[in-house]
Amino acid sequence: MKPLGANITKTLDIGAELTCADNSGAKKLKIIGVKSRKGRRSRRVSAGIGDKVKVKILRGDQEVKHQVFDAVIVRQSKEYQRPDGMRVEFEDNAAVLVEEETGLPKGNVTKGPIAKEVIKRYGPVGKIASQVV
Repeated sequence: MKPLGANITKTLDIGAELTCADNSGAKKLKIIGVKSRKGRRSRRVSAGIGDKVKVKILRGDQEVKHQVFDAVIVRQSKEYQRPDGMRVEFEDNAAVLVEEETGLPKGNVTKGPIAKEVIKRYGPVGKIASQVV
């Protein structure tokens, strides 16, 4: 996994609800685990932009509802700072569903802007992005 230059504030805990930013059929997601993060005992791990998480689908189409998938966080409402000093924040928390092994997105188009830090780390998500900030 490529390192990010930005100082990402990790604010999305386990149990946080996200909107799905692609057309895979899911609408509302819930974080149930954070991948590739080392934690400390009795401390909850958190996720931020560009992190891969395990999500459960709360609302959406009948064929994907209540299933567990991997997702990449593409927007967070808490601001973070880029290396050039610019601070970035979005209106909502959103994620894109991806395949477990390959990391390819399940949908073929995204809704809303996507942070450029995500595209540095996950290139295939950038190919379906409609707008990059």
